[in-house]
Amino acid sequence: MKNKKMMVVGFISAITLSVALSSSLVAKSDAKPLPSEASLEASRLQSLAKYTKVLSIVEQYNVDSLGVDQLVDKSLQGMLSNIDAHSTFLDKKSFDSLKSQTDGEFGGLGITVGMRDNALTVIAPIEGTPADKAGIKAGDIILKINDKVTLSMNIDDAVSLMRGTPKTPIDLTIVRKGEGEPLKFHIIRDIITVESVYARIIDDNILYLRVTSFDKKVAGDVRTVIKKYASKSKGIVLDLRNNPGGLLDQAVELTDLFVDEGVIVSQKGRNKSDDISYSATKKNTITALPLVVLVNEGSASASEIVSGAIQDLKRGVIVGTKTFGKGSVQVVMPITDTEAIKLTIARYYLPSGRTIQAVGVVPDVEVDAGEIKKRENNFNLKESDLKKHLESELEKTEGMVDVTEANATNKTIITKEQLTKDIQLKEGVGILKALIIVKGR
Repeated sequence: MKNKKMMVVGFISAITLSVALSSSLVAKSDAKPLPSEASLEASRLQSLAKYTKVLSIVEQYNVDSLGVDQLVDKSLQGMLSNIDAHSTFLDKKSFDSLKSQTDGEFGGLGITVGMRDNALTVIAPIEGTPADKAGIKAGDIILKINDKVTLSMNIDDAVSLMRGTPKTPIDLTIVRKGEGEPLKFHIIRDIITVESVYARIIDDNILYLRVTSFDKKVAGDVRTVIKKYASKSKGIVLDLRNNPGGLLDQAVELTDLFVDEGVIVSQKGRNKSDDISYSATKKNTITALPLVVLVNEGSASASEIVSGAIQDLKRGVIVGTKTFGKGSVQVVMPITDTEAIKLTIARYYLPSGRTIQAVGVVPDVEVDAGEIKKRENNFNLKESDLKKHLESELEKTEGMVDVTEANATNKTIITKEQLTKDIQLKEGVGILKALIIVKGR
């Protein structure tokens, strides 16, 4: 430890000397100010000196003994999480977890979360998972995880708390739009195996395609299903509701199955090298059948790219409610063999040039889910008021009733008999039938 401290102090001295020499040069060159690059370098050295000094002080005086490696990891986590809600430092556990998610199997509740107005918000539960069966819904705000309040918690810490050994319990306290009191859910963790693509025929000639997430096999599975049912189908309903997104290349490939030309999505960042445009190709397009796409507030990221591109390119009709609004590009950059950073480098832009970041995709035909009821909305809050509101909600959590059993369901893919219970799907099928008739004429 002594040698380590000597190295830190030596590093500080070296940086301080460099800064002093730079200051001396400035004093002797009144007539010729430093070029901007040199000024930036001097500022960078001063900042590094400040960081290293704080690191040394915390290591020496903090009440808990923390090594330099721990302090650096914590400072990386803090730095990246304060840049935006989606940038983060991935330690070995987090990095392994991320890789397992995109491979299609991971442990936990089956819930995707994000930050909306600085509140931990459910983007979507994954269909058929413990969270979905318990009754968690897109748009729910997670107020507490077990007994821990989430108001100042970052996404990584929240996800870490929600994950755990399969078959172990966890309690989530939820604030839901339209509900007067917070709701408590008792959920049992499980291994989450993502079946991303489901298919069913409706009314003998409509192919219903449900895509629950964009893992590495989605586009290939959808291609297989379309080819299998091509001879029986006169139109396609693509259901992206509660699909929280996933891999960009899968979103592009899926859209390309339906679109034969034009830009699908482009991304623009600070560096020109990050500016990329993805276009459709005729050779990858396998169907020209009339198309309706279902979306809701749980449709995010890759789902918004697909639905937004189909809307802009006038390839199909978008039905449902406005999507989540995540239009930023994150890349995972390994920094060691077991660690990485996830950094926002660009924003997505749809074919028309519009962004979906914090805006979302507005459907061509807006249809609320379930029965349309007019009810008092006590959730119209400004971002500045939200924290105070949630703090007041915490006071209501004593003596809450556990609603898990009341909401528990065993959901399967929607059948023909269930059409009348799913207004969005029913409307989508009706619009698709009209498109089929027009095409036939």
